[in-house]
Amino acid sequence: MLFSMSGSSGKPHKHDFDVIIIGAGAAGLMCAAECGRRGRSVLVIDHASRTASKVRISGGGRCNFTNLGVSADHYASENPDFCRSALARFTPRQMLDLVRNHGIAYYEKEAGQIFCRKSAREIASLLEQECEQAGVTVLLGCSIAGIRKDSRFEARTNAGRFSSASLIIATGGLSYANLGASSFGHDISRTFGLRVVPPRPVLVPLLFAAPDRKRFRACAGISIDSLVRCGRKSFRGSMLFTHKGLSGPAVLQASLYWLPKAPLVIDLIPSADILDTFAEKRRSRMEVRNVLAGLFPKRFVQAWLDPALGAKPVDQCSDRELRELGAALHGWTIVPAGTEGYGTAEATAGGVDTRELSSKTMEAHKVPGLYFIGEVVDVTGQLGGFNLHWSWASGYAAGQYA
Repeated sequence: MLFSMSGSSGKPHKHDFDVIIIGAGAAGLMCAAECGRRGRSVLVIDHASRTASKVRISGGGRCNFTNLGVSADHYASENPDFCRSALARFTPRQMLDLVRNHGIAYYEKEAGQIFCRKSAREIASLLEQECEQAGVTVLLGCSIAGIRKDSRFEARTNAGRFSSASLIIATGGLSYANLGASSFGHDISRTFGLRVVPPRPVLVPLLFAAPDRKRFRACAGISIDSLVRCGRKSFRGSMLFTHKGLSGPAVLQASLYWLPKAPLVIDLIPSADILDTFAEKRRSRMEVRNVLAGLFPKRFVQAWLDPALGAKPVDQCSDRELRELGAALHGWTIVPAGTEGYGTAEATAGGVDTRELSSKTMEAHKVPGLYFIGEVVDVTGQLGGFNLHWSWASGYAAGQYA
């Protein structure tokens, strides 16, 4: 394999390939290796100076590269069944076998999440080695001026023109702009007449509307174990107050399904019924705010609780007041004003409409030889290694046919 860096003397002499892959990330390199193993001549092009940039920083530098519980239920899409075929053909066990073959130590952190013991760089190295063994050519630091198709696909780049029978777009989504993320893949899709589901930032903190932002600004830094519901989906975990709104794992997960003007319903005490606590203290002179201060940080109680009710002793509260307070604690409803955007989003929802693609091969129905894989497709996983596994599975699927 030729790794041709920007300014290197190692630019490929060959200009005609069986397969060109745009994007040297997780999906693109997995696909390249699979194509190469089938005896296909493969060129991978990327504008970055190194491969798998997003992989190298994922999981806090440890790379949560798969999840033992992968299933279609962990993915969001306008066509939720689309991902089933690819996921069935490349399983977490297959990824673990590949990792073990490269001598990479890993561990299960929680809820099936699998991380490297040492460094995410090991996964990037694995991908490079797999491509090298498969005879793949990788051209880095290479910008694309245009793509067209006559009898073959042609990519015009600053390193020359390259042609191929198959073209695979593996350019990712719009998050991580500092790593060069762009709308390139979506733009190519539209150029060839394919529909794009409007992209949006997900796995992202949510913003308070102005009144809530003012009300809860003193709560920044507070974390509360909560059950966060968005529509039919619910997630248990930490909810973190920020200066702008809400974050933390439970909120980030819910953001995958949140749409503008939709409410979040938050159970602030998911492990117990607050009415049982009030029943135990029904004859107590303890003020309501002090009861809640035993369950939540004082700053949160002061911001969240109505001051008049908070100052009441429990024995002076009516049953109705306590029931309503309990319902509010177990079903606090807020309507976020928006998200923090792509700057802090971990993924992009939307993308190439899966109804335009074969779920078996990832090939566009309207454009023979054109494939889309990874995050550029309208398939987005929850937190926990699901998005990287979609990259492996979709790249593997296309690699069997391109």
